[in-house]
Amino acid sequence: MSTAVLLLAHGTPDSVEDIPEYLRNVTSGRAIPDSVITEIQHRYGLIGRSPLTAITLRQGELLAESLSVPVYVGMRNWKPYIAEALRQMRLAGIQKTIAICLAPQNSRTSVGLYRKAIEHNGGDIDIDFVESWHAHPLLISAFAARLENALATHGKQTPVIFTAHSVPARTITDGDPYERQARETGNLVAAKAKLPRSQYKFAFQSQGMSGGPWIGPTVEETMRELREQGQDRVLIQPIGFLCDHVEILYDIDIAFRELGSEIGLQVLRTESLNESPLLIAALAALVSERLSVQAAASNLGEF
Repeated sequence: MSTAVLLLAHGTPDSVEDIPEYLRNVTSGRAIPDSVITEIQHRYGLIGRSPLTAITLRQGELLAESLSVPVYVGMRNWKPYIAEALRQMRLAGIQKTIAICLAPQNSRTSVGLYRKAIEHNGGDIDIDFVESWHAHPLLISAFAARLENALATHGKQTPVIFTAHSVPARTITDGDPYERQARETGNLVAAKAKLPRSQYKFAFQSQGMSGGPWIGPTVEETMRELREQGQDRVLIQPIGFLCDHVEILYDIDIAFRELGSEIGLQVLRTESLNESPLLIAALAALVSERLSVQAAASNLGEF
């Protein structure tokens, strides 16, 4: 059976002019206030074009170089869309795909939506969907290496805030594993980097502009808490994101640093994983593990 890998990501607009259409994809067609569109356009204008798509495609290329199966990339909210990636697979005669979401913590607000998109567009392709890989040893090593490099540069005693994207509070109260998995990733990275528990905190960033509560604590609250404790610098490491995009380049590098300037707290950030060899190794290991399981199941079927 012909098998391929499908990397799944959020997607990002090609230009500021594409943002209204992009946001309609994000909200599944729900109406978006003009004020929200204007604010998002402002943020993208400050960072320039988001590099998420280019980096994700490069991650796919690097992964393909280390595997014996082809790798495709599909985005939920922008080009190249998941539906197009699956169409290309069918044209190539692919019968089975190992689908990996580039959001390692499982949530129905992210991974769940990717699964629905694949099921809607997959047709007769057999889908092996990786639900979560938030605690994979190679992923933890990749984050820990970035953290250790930053601490070596900025001071080993610098307090750390691990961050992940916030989600609506109702998501967690409905039993979603996301918050638990995000915190577990942070704790595992801290342990790998030998950070004492007193040196790091966990916070959620990039809360949505829609109504209703989102999970916290927020990064802003945590920054103010550190300043009140007498700290004058903080190192932020986002452990829910695998590459640079607007939630890093604007939310951390611009908005949080502006807040830091206001309250007297220098905001530092770890380098994103992007093309990290350890990240690519983690993805390759996920694929190899799935291929081994498939091979074992196939062999059992012969008896």
